[in-house]
Amino acid sequence: MIDLPVALTGYQLSVWIHITAVVVGLGMTFAEAVLFPVAMKLDARHLPYVHRLQLTINRYVASPALLLILITGIYQVSDAGWEFGSFWISASFAIVILIGGINGAYFIPADRRLEAMVTDEISSAGEGAFTPSAAYQQQARVEGMIGALTGILIIAAIFLMVVKPGA
Repeated sequence: MIDLPVALTGYQLSVWIHITAVVVGLGMTFAEAVLFPVAMKLDARHLPYVHRLQLTINRYVASPALLLILITGIYQVSDAGWEFGSFWISASFAIVILIGGINGAYFIPADRRLEAMVTDEISSAGEGAFTPSAAYQQQARVEGMIGALTGILIIAAIFLMVVKPGA
């Protein structure tokens, strides 16, 4: 165990970093659920901004947070003498890895694609009222559903970390 001069152990510092990464890095992703409906109510021409914001959050906030969560989680399991094979630990690691995979393989490319798609549609529409195509709206709905599933996974991991079933 590492002791720091501020009467803080390495484990305590790791837990603080871990929780902060979850709250800040993954908490922001929950706000993404309201971006699309707000943009549609204001003006669908705001949709490129929505996708750029989501892309920025997922690339520069959620991805580094997931890495910190993984690294600090490994440290905490090792330092506390827990077993990686324990259900609550294995399931939590699986969820973090799955969320990272979904973020990198789906959300980041999807927001790039959707931003380009809706930007082209807006350019083609010219001035006046704009309604996104059915193809765009379908892909945006799929992104919303996968976002909801990812949110449930985050909540499940938090539950496992707090309750530690079987520990």
